[in-house]
Amino acid sequence: MEKVDCIVKADYVLTMEEGFPVIEHGVIAIRDGRIIDVGSDGDISKRYTSDKILGGNNRVAFPGLINTHTHAAMVYFRGLADDLPLQEWLEKYIWPNEMKWLTAEFVDDAIELACLEMLKAGVTTYADMYLFQGVAGKKLEKIGMRAVLGTGIVDFPWKGYAEGPDDYLRKAEEHIKEWKGHALITPCIAPHAIFTCSPDNYRRAKEMAERYDVLLHTHLAETQFEVSQCVERYGRRPVEHLDAIGFLSERVFAAHCVWLTDEEIEILAKRGVGVSHCIESNLKLASGFAPVTKMLDAGIKVAFGTDGAASNNDLSIMGEMATAAKVHKAHTGDPTVLDSKTALLMATRNGAEIIGLGDRIGTISSGKEADIVIASLNRPHLTPIYDIYSHITYAMRPSDIETVLIRGRVIVEDGRLLTMDEDEILSKAEKWQQKIMGKTG
Repeated sequence: MEKVDCIVKADYVLTMEEGFPVIEHGVIAIRDGRIIDVGSDGDISKRYTSDKILGGNNRVAFPGLINTHTHAAMVYFRGLADDLPLQEWLEKYIWPNEMKWLTAEFVDDAIELACLEMLKAGVTTYADMYLFQGVAGKKLEKIGMRAVLGTGIVDFPWKGYAEGPDDYLRKAEEHIKEWKGHALITPCIAPHAIFTCSPDNYRRAKEMAERYDVLLHTHLAETQFEVSQCVERYGRRPVEHLDAIGFLSERVFAAHCVWLTDEEIEILAKRGVGVSHCIESNLKLASGFAPVTKMLDAGIKVAFGTDGAASNNDLSIMGEMATAAKVHKAHTGDPTVLDSKTALLMATRNGAEIIGLGDRIGTISSGKEADIVIASLNRPHLTPIYDIYSHITYAMRPSDIETVLIRGRVIVEDGRLLTMDEDEILSKAEKWQQKIMGKTG
């Protein structure tokens, strides 16, 4: 028998490959951080042996969930300003607090809390748009989590970070050079939005992305305000505007895409743009309902994002799956749309593909890196089982996650983070809350 580093066993293994196969009494063999074989227990267990066996009975294993749009360090602003429309929330509360508190130290500490929350909820990879991403990258190395880190670009200066567009772009270039080719960290460039970035800065970001062969991450068509302002400034709607300036391509993944015409959906499909659907943030900020079913029907790759915890207010992709699958049924009047298999597809394989990692993660397949979640099924709310996909989408909770592997390394075991001290992470968050609320000197 062939010796491997680790073997994962589960009553159900969901590979998320074409056709949505379910391997009952499944086994995954892992060596050197990669999946070397997957199949039924009777087959795989005859060929491989390991001193390390994970999972077992009453378990399901599936690819790590992927959060394709967030601002992870904003987790320290969770609940700071709620029940407000987006522009008021952003301009009167979030930006002023970011201008006051956002430093390398803030990001270094806040990333710990964000990663702790995501990992315990089965999220193994996230795509971020923020500042001080080099600091975030170093912390992620320590934690062992995977991320696509986008350096934010806006037109105006940011105290303590950048004096203007040239400075943002210089920092983006430095970030790319530092992290390109890293095992866990993938750099990208993140021009913020049409209402904060000029056409020239969008073009400059695109030129840099092409030069270094990295992705572009932006907000797009999130609110009616954004649409009306874009029409007023440029005489075109947001998707039409970015297409007209030559920005859109397969290199782009765009968050939100709520206010789209059929013609704009066609443009996104034609250009190969990926879309991150952030339904809970869109609902909470009353931004609207993204036409997800139309986008999927048009062939657009749509995945899930949480947005930042300041507008969601959590970082759970499981929550996004359940909410989206239900809301789009009600919104379209069709209970068959966005079924449970499609929801998990969006949270795994689609997510990996739109952030440029589809060749490495997103499915449980031989040769892929072993980013795997093992969840317990021995729960009242998960009993009985008729359809495992339905259970994951509609009934499973983050607290059901027991084990999380990234590149074959166990990061969460028995629901606890192994790579950092959870109590210390929570203690730091409490201290920052006191600072922000002015309760300390």
